[in-house]
Amino acid sequence: MIVVMEKDAPQDQIDDMAARIEGLGLKAHTIVGTQRTVIAAIGEKREDTRESLAGSPGVAEVVPILAPYKVASREVKPDPTCVVAGSLKVGAGHLGVIAGPCSVEDEEQILATARAVKAAGATALRGGAFKPRTSPYSFQGLKKVGLELLAKARDETGLAVVTEVVSAEDVELVAKYADVLQVGARNMQNYRLLEAVGNTSRAVLLKRACSATLDELLLAAEYILNEGNPNVMLCERGIRTFESHTRFTLPLATVTYLHNKTPLPVVVDPSHGTGHAYLVPDLATAAVAGGADGLIIEVHPSPADALSDGYQSLDFAQFETTMARCQRVANALADSDPSET
Repeated sequence: MIVVMEKDAPQDQIDDMAARIEGLGLKAHTIVGTQRTVIAAIGEKREDTRESLAGSPGVAEVVPILAPYKVASREVKPDPTCVVAGSLKVGAGHLGVIAGPCSVEDEEQILATARAVKAAGATALRGGAFKPRTSPYSFQGLKKVGLELLAKARDETGLAVVTEVVSAEDVELVAKYADVLQVGARNMQNYRLLEAVGNTSRAVLLKRACSATLDELLLAAEYILNEGNPNVMLCERGIRTFESHTRFTLPLATVTYLHNKTPLPVVVDPSHGTGHAYLVPDLATAAVAGGADGLIIEVHPSPADALSDGYQSLDFAQFETTMARCQRVANALADSDPSET
């Protein structure tokens, strides 16, 4: 349920209400909005809980949360969330672009890519140090060495680092080097990993599994939010359908649907969503036109020589052109909506 505090409720009344909720064996999530403060009371409730909270000082009303996901719902937080992690700002009118190679291969490759994507307008650098691969014989990443190279690229360019963490045991290590912890599609329902990243101060990019419903994606986000980490970005990276012409099917309707259900920002991955480099520029532009809060795009100095996913990676010139197109669309949308920042 949601405890809606009165507009002029003092901080001591807000703190007392949060303490009362915790005292009832519930978890209190306090969310300060532009108009008023609300406190989400999460957990198993007694029959009289709502009535007992409603009569407390400073409370305007107590209403049930209808969505199966609680903290991730717009019922709790109507205002859009802006996630900030170093140079990356995503949501609430801010378009963030994360770009870089599928895998960190060597120092020359990651530094050259970081310089190029920053020059083209990217606001964060992606790169896999730990790579979960379908085949055990495929390149698995440089692991800690890859993390060190990503940190070196950040030191030179100032770009925030986004990289995947594949197990709960690796969270502490990856969080030492990364600004954003990516939870990949294969791990969307790895609940111990979700809880582990939820217990960090790092922003999280949560990718939708290829066969997951949107409610399942939001409930996965709920695991992270429920641990106290509010800085969650949702990523649509395509779903598996009967279609075989693309690697996955990229449903851009996801962006609008999620914006109506959750305040969390929505990032689109046209690289994995299509699996073909020639499709990425158009789908990236369409995602921006459809209201996406961010993009994550694979970029490599020489896609033909990439150790992983080269067929869906843009080269530097292609990425520069794609960024210019996306920026024109973003500018046009901002000009047509004076509320955009």
